Amino acid sequence: MSFQNPVFIPGPTNIPESLRKACDMPTIDHRSPLFGQILHPVRANIQKVLKSKTAEVFIFPSTGTGGWETALTNTLSAGDKVLAARNGMFSHKWIDMCQRHKLGVTIVETPWGDGLPAERYAEILAADTNHQIKAVLATHNETATGVKSDIAAVRKALDDAKHPALLFVDGVSSIGSMDFRFDDWGVDIAVTGSQKGFMLPAGLAIVGFSPKAMAAIAKATLPRTFFDVRDMSKGYDANAYPYTPAVGLLNGLKASTDMLLDEGLDNVFARHTRIANGVRAAISAWGMDLCATSPDVYSDTVSAIKTPDGFNASDIVDLAATKYGVAFGTGLGEVAGKVFRIGHLGSLTDVMALSGIATAEMCMADLGLPITLGSGVAAAQETYRTTA
Repeated sequence: MSFQNPVFIPGPTNIPESLRKACDMPTIDHRSPLFGQILHPVRANIQKVLKSKTAEVFIFPSTGTGGWETALTNTLSAGDKVLAARNGMFSHKWIDMCQRHKLGVTIVETPWGDGLPAERYAEILAADTNHQIKAVLATHNETATGVKSDIAAVRKALDDAKHPALLFVDGVSSIGSMDFRFDDWGVDIAVTGSQKGFMLPAGLAIVGFSPKAMAAIAKATLPRTFFDVRDMSKGYDANAYPYTPAVGLLNGLKASTDMLLDEGLDNVFARHTRIANGVRAAISAWGMDLCATSPDVYSDTVSAIKTPDGFNASDIVDLAATKYGVAFGTGLGEVAGKVFRIGHLGSLTDVMALSGIATAEMCMADLGLPITLGSGVAAAQETYRTTA
């Protein structure tokens, strides 16, 4: 691999030099007012990125997986019922976590490549007249398949059924890169991490709680210590954590959220859509298809590209790394060996995306796939030249 080349994995993403420097800071007293000057502004910035006026923001030294656990353990009790669809590796992993915590999961098996089945959710919720289901899980952007789901439709399913279940949303590979509307969509807990749209190293789980989710904490009995938001709230009130925080990463997150808000969230989302459209134009020019089954579920942060039957898509990823020093994402779970993934989120420009598209073309040509060198690059160039 080469440190000089950008990465095209869907996280961790490229780190701008200014953010890398923001993380590299002298030691400070993490129980002092000086730390509060980092902590409180970054929580306020996260609230803006979530498009919320009410979300309580908690930032743990962890990853998105820790954010999932934070959501479950602070609001649920052993034996509680949860509704979830399995349509990719990361929805699968969250379901697995629920089961390990002795939660009863109603699983809606969904083809990998499809979005969340809001209509099926609606049927199950309407039938749950005793309100046994306490939480609905939704993966906004399934990183393994490059599939975006309609969270507003899931909220509508809950509202139409007049169902009181909490709505938990995994926004790990969407928040900070794609439009996310915490308040408008009635999200109760949103989970993300530092290493994707926020353009930082892995190490922070970022979680937003609605007032309804905060009210559920008192009745929840699942064990939690490290991820107890009650302890975290007390710490925040005193400009501190209940344990030692990742001060450098938090300073980087403050700089990152300042950067996103200075660019303007709508501009950030438009940039991701434009870059994604260029990648999709290249894929079409190659004569290939996405794992995502229809344009309404295409992700603006990662594209999972299907290769011909009998071809091991992981060979493209391996060759890119060893010959050209460029990182792409492998297929995971049910699509392992069937797709390779181009991550196009975070710190990325049109010009950087073109280098990734060109590298993928070289790898596919080297491996004998019927690719015309320059075809995908030209298609992406036309997209980037003609869209703002």
